[in-house]
Amino acid sequence: MATVLDSVRATLAPNATFTTDAETAGDVLARESLLDRAMGADRRTKSSEKIRRGRLPADGLALVARGADAQVIGTVRLWDIQAGISPEGTPIPALLLGPLAVDPDHEGKGIGGALMRAAIAEATSRGHGAILLVGDAAYYERFGFLAEKAQHLVMPGPFARDRFLGLELKAGWLDGAAGMVVASGRSQS
Repeated sequence: MATVLDSVRATLAPNATFTTDAETAGDVLARESLLDRAMGADRRTKSSEKIRRGRLPADGLALVARGADAQVIGTVRLWDIQAGISPEGTPIPALLLGPLAVDPDHEGKGIGGALMRAAIAEATSRGHGAILLVGDAAYYERFGFLAEKAQHLVMPGPFARDRFLGLELKAGWLDGAAGMVVASGRSQS
């Protein structure tokens, strides 16, 4: 992962006020506090959260942005899921992105975009086939996410169909995918 993160660091302006890095156990409290500030208390009631509950992020796919003082100012995590089934009836492994959040005091500095590029690059380098998310289409389309890629998939519980997006990391990965998105990753101990 260091190679991918180093390449993301290299694309930042020389005077960048943040870096992207792998999340550590010491980042947990800062990440949770940031998510509460950025997303509000109801963040734990969303359909995506139901999939993540009791699970660990996909191996190597929990990233943070650190400010000049090394404090966590952004976060993104990806989770192992099954994206419905194929036309042949086999489960389709994929990732669920979220949440992506930036500390409100640091918005507009390219932190969210840098975290997205790092997460996509790392997921690709680890051989994953697709990423799904529920989010603002206008924001995520610039990274290649499209509603059409998730059109025959559903989330558990209520979700906004127009905000349910997919990105294929391998061409055709989600072709024919249909059904419920379910967790498939490692459980927390």
